[in-house]
Amino acid sequence: IFNSRLIIAKIVDISPHPQADKLQIAKLDTNSPSITSVVCGAHNIKTGQIVPLVLPDGQVLNSRNQLFSISISKIRGIESVGMICSPAELGVGDDGQNIWILPEKLERHLGQPLFGFMKEIDLPPKKPTKNQNKNTITSFTPSFSDTAIVSKIKQYIFQVCQKLKLDIRLKEIVLSHPPDSKFGHFSANTAFVLAKKLKTNPLKLAEQFKKELDLIIDKTSLINRIEIAPPAFINFYLHPDFLIKQAENLNYPIQFKNTLKSYGQDRTMIIDYSSPNIAKPFGIGHLRSTNIGQAIYNTYKILGWKCIGDNHLGDWGTQFGKLIVAIEKWADKDLSKMTVTDLEKLYVKFHQQSKDTPELIEQARLYFSQLEAGNPKIKKIWQQCVDISIQEFNKVYRLLGVKIDYAYGESFYQPMLSAIIDKFEKEALAVPSQGTLIINFDNLPPAILRKSNGATTYLTRDLATIKYRIDKWKPDLIIYEVGADQKLYFQQLFQASSLAGWSVNMVHIGHGLIRWSTGKFSTRKGDTIHLSDVIDKAIQQATLVAKTTIVAKDLTAQQTKNMLQQVAIGAIKFNDLVQDPKKDILFDWNKIMSLQGDSGPYLQYTYARCKSVLLKSKIKEQKNINKVPQEINPEEQQLLDIFYQFEEKIIESAKRFSPSVICQYLLLVARTYNQFYAKHKIIGQTEEVFRLFLTQTTNHILYTGLGLLGIKAIDKM
Repeated sequence: IFNSRLIIAKIVDISPHPQADKLQIAKLDTNSPSITSVVCGAHNIKTGQIVPLVLPDGQVLNSRNQLFSISISKIRGIESVGMICSPAELGVGDDGQNIWILPEKLERHLGQPLFGFMKEIDLPPKKPTKNQNKNTITSFTPSFSDTAIVSKIKQYIFQVCQKLKLDIRLKEIVLSHPPDSKFGHFSANTAFVLAKKLKTNPLKLAEQFKKELDLIIDKTSLINRIEIAPPAFINFYLHPDFLIKQAENLNYPIQFKNTLKSYGQDRTMIIDYSSPNIAKPFGIGHLRSTNIGQAIYNTYKILGWKCIGDNHLGDWGTQFGKLIVAIEKWADKDLSKMTVTDLEKLYVKFHQQSKDTPELIEQARLYFSQLEAGNPKIKKIWQQCVDISIQEFNKVYRLLGVKIDYAYGESFYQPMLSAIIDKFEKEALAVPSQGTLIINFDNLPPAILRKSNGATTYLTRDLATIKYRIDKWKPDLIIYEVGADQKLYFQQLFQASSLAGWSVNMVHIGHGLIRWSTGKFSTRKGDTIHLSDVIDKAIQQATLVAKTTIVAKDLTAQQTKNMLQQVAIGAIKFNDLVQDPKKDILFDWNKIMSLQGDSGPYLQYTYARCKSVLLKSKIKEQKNINKVPQEINPEEQQLLDIFYQFEEKIIESAKRFSPSVICQYLLLVARTYNQFYAKHKIIGQTEEVFRLFLTQTTNHILYTGLGLLGIKAIDKM
């Protein structure tokens, strides 16, 4: 964080943001020819203030105390070139709501890196933290042990703390990766944290740490050297031989995967994902749950968890009463010859007609009640709709390369619902209310367990699902990968489960929605995008690109067709997974299928490039390196400086339920390799053995990482 991209700046003008009431546009003097413009949401900014400004390519801390990069971006249509930071975002305090106001005396140093003046600044006071609700559904984070490297460095720091009689627990010691390896491979802010408690100079305490660490660390194996950086970071540089060894470990997939498996500790995880609705085509809106859910499943599986994927199909509810009414009234062909698109059109027509004919709604409710009662005629129509839909879904899953272990629809739990209702009634967990049966919560709106007409609800069926899953699989964790718009519902569901005495850790990930700029997609209005259409267009686009580029000459026509399909699928999946899973995505035909820049095809191409290099070489031992060159150039060193992080990134992705972590790491590896490849020849050079070794390691990382994301690694493009 404290590098040349964090500079001192002065706010010279503030104006309202034209598109957002809570944002302002700040103009900053950085002692450069042009004024810098930044969009800011803090309430305490004023003209004349001296502030810390992170320029593009700099890094700050997010609310999880994790580093993320700043780039030039448009915020509500206004370009923002950097970020004015709060103390928390720079790791020097707890206040994350207000910008950090620097002393006026620093005005004469505008544009200069802030780290050179930290000794002249009084650090912000510690802000009291508010009590957090430990019962929120986002509070649970699965536990994973540290990697061997992280654990060893933490133990060294903890030893020093004990020797100096400093009060800190081992689990409170935090390590991070500096944005540039010239500042070390790992950084600890332990001295800074403890100095605030002791009210002592953090830099002096950090120097004392370094002195003690130098006495206990063997600098011939793991750590090469230790340096101190303002305000009190302890930076650890890994030994070159250790970095080589870490890269070698990645070249043995079986051994590497065995290391990863040890993190699972025989725990069981159930993930509920995809969950399309029967009688509706697989829409682009279901892509996120399917994509993110499968990637999380893959990640937990490689980490040694017993993983159970459950596709909780939406095959029950009043909507089927509506569909059956529509089939009986307006179907123009036999149901056995219909497609999912035909069923969707009938569903849309029902909603159009019911606006003028409200009695259709009552008829639909009656039909669903008859379906629940087991009416043979109604149930036969329903089953045909299910069969038509499953056929369509399986086609999409095959294209996406998705295979879910179980597909239990809501109807599967129908025989169990009476027992759920009986339990809640007998134990007074639910009470009658205006003909319905409801569950009251202390801090949430009540939820309906049974409707006034005797029909069940989503809640009834989901409670039966939880009970079934606990009885059958005895999970340690149940993950629901469902849209963020269902947050309140899952809060109610989890509290109802707790009331019933079913003890299991449950998490609603709550992904953002793919939507129009004007709002959500709506099947009822016929306002949706079918995923099959997106896939078809992406394949067409990949085919057009292939005509203007060089395709591997030894591919047959069928192999070329298969390759283009995998490129198109890779583009769609990666462009979804690389996004922050919690943020909404505005649907854009070009962005959703992007083949350019930081994309799935870019990673696939880099993998294919590595395979090509390895096949061209006559040297076949490429996994190990017996002789390291006396001089390693900067591009080679940059690869070694990121290879060792792969294991950590997989664990971080699992902890955060975010495949985006793996996406960003793979992009970093691919960019770094391609920069190396552009500057240095490999085949026939004196460094060929070493450079093949780097290529092989890159190849294995991309292959494993793409597999975790559910994207096909392509040997030839």
